[in-house]
Amino acid sequence: METLPLEVTRAAGELRALVGRLSRRLRQTSVVGEMTLSQASVLSLLEREGPATPGILATREHISPQSMGAILISLEALGLVSRMPDPTDGRSLVISLTEAGLQAVQGARRHREERLARALADNFTAEEQQVLIAALPLLERLARLL
Repeated sequence: METLPLEVTRAAGELRALVGRLSRRLRQTSVVGEMTLSQASVLSLLEREGPATPGILATREHISPQSMGAILISLEALGLVSRMPDPTDGRSLVISLTEAGLQAVQGARRHREERLARALADNFTAEEQQVLIAALPLLERLARLL
């Protein structure tokens, strides 16, 4: 196996740590009111992938079915998801976002994007902003490769 240049290996480590910190900071600011990070994650998953059974949601979130059940009960109590019988299997349920759930996800996303845009506008020169914008296609390509 080919040995990677030390500079590339170090850059990969720094990029991983930096993206992790940025992601955590954005997630921390996206939680609105009493919603937990786990609840917000489930809502985002439903928005991205559409209605799903509790079992599928638990698998995709890498948590136990019992933990997912507790999250879904709380989201339903908040009016953010609804449960319907599975049309193909009456023993199963399908979880969907309600309109309020969709608005919560979209509002949280807008809030994160506004916070990020404000940080860029207030703390980076126009030239630095252009460097970051120019790097976006490269970061997108990197994300697709992993």
